[in-house]
Amino acid sequence: MIKLHDKYFKPFISEGEIMAAIKKIADQVAVDYKKETPIFVGVLNGAFMFVSDFLKAYPYPCEVSFVRLSSYQGLTSTGIVETLLDVPENIEGRSVIILEDIIDTGRTVKKLIDLFSNTKVKEFKVATLFYKSEVYNGEYDIDYFGIKIEDKFIVGYGLDYNELGRNLRAVYQLNQKHMINLVLFGKPGAGKGTQASFLKEKYNLKHISTGDVFRYNIKNGTELGTLAKSYIDKGELVPDEVTIKMLQDEVEKNPDASGFIFDGFPRTTAQAKALDDFLISKEMRIDATIALEANDEVLIQRLLERGKVSGRSDDQDENMIRNRFDEYNEKTAPLKDYYDDQGKFHSVNGIGSIEDITSRLAKVIEELQAV
Repeated sequence: MIKLHDKYFKPFISEGEIMAAIKKIADQVAVDYKKETPIFVGVLNGAFMFVSDFLKAYPYPCEVSFVRLSSYQGLTSTGIVETLLDVPENIEGRSVIILEDIIDTGRTVKKLIDLFSNTKVKEFKVATLFYKSEVYNGEYDIDYFGIKIEDKFIVGYGLDYNELGRNLRAVYQLNQKHMINLVLFGKPGAGKGTQASFLKEKYNLKHISTGDVFRYNIKNGTELGTLAKSYIDKGELVPDEVTIKMLQDEVEKNPDASGFIFDGFPRTTAQAKALDDFLISKEMRIDATIALEANDEVLIQRLLERGKVSGRSDDQDENMIRNRFDEYNEKTAPLKDYYDDQGKFHSVNGIGSIEDITSRLAKVIEELQAV
């Protein structure tokens, strides 16, 4: 998956498939025009790569020129096709083949027909590399096409998203899968924070760490932070509804996120149910819970090493570490059953290099996206 500006795109059409489609078009045109010298007119900016490779594949004499039109802005068509570069001169009595990168609604084709209707060409035809036949509503036939595709926004091989992506050798499709929301589990030292940082960048997810949220609200004296502190100061547990409200605020602050990683919440079955209820109210859901599993002895050594740097007392005492593990096991067991019953619990080996662990987590997430 690649990121252009604020959007993510996944592989769609390989370079090899593109080259095969171009050869198919070139061979078909060659059969029709081998006895004359046609003029190929590329439509800028998108078709420049297609024109270049088409000309390499075309075996007979030809000429080439360009027109420039524009109808796209960002992800959508403006509905208005502007002529930015006029038709070439000296085309009277010649056969002209328009080379387009992609044809969808047909507005650009109509504009091209209007442009060439004022000339005295022998004939002109249209060839396109990608053809969205389902949405094409033009009156003019598309004479040659390489690959029929669904009505999906694509980038690469000359096609862009706000000018990025044109230089990609393959074609990528806008990733429009449903929002992915994860609960990340792991014993102290399992690397939840490290992995959450990689996953949030890779998949445009927002990492919501309950500990960070509490600290932010208390430090900044928010209404919820003041309320939570009043319970903490009395040695009482902060009620689930207060924590949920803090999480709700974090979710609502990030409307453009492709999903969320919840870290540190839920810790009990009651909290898991409360989180489900909140997400349902937002027409969202937990898609998966992922536990980073690691051998206790390995984690203890990790934490003892971390304690030398962090200075945290609970990372320097092996008995305290083992007590934290016992607490995790006691609380996580019922949560595992809760999410397992929903088919949402996944266990991932948390031992190995950071890259290997990220790859294992990514496999789980990408399987969810493929559903």
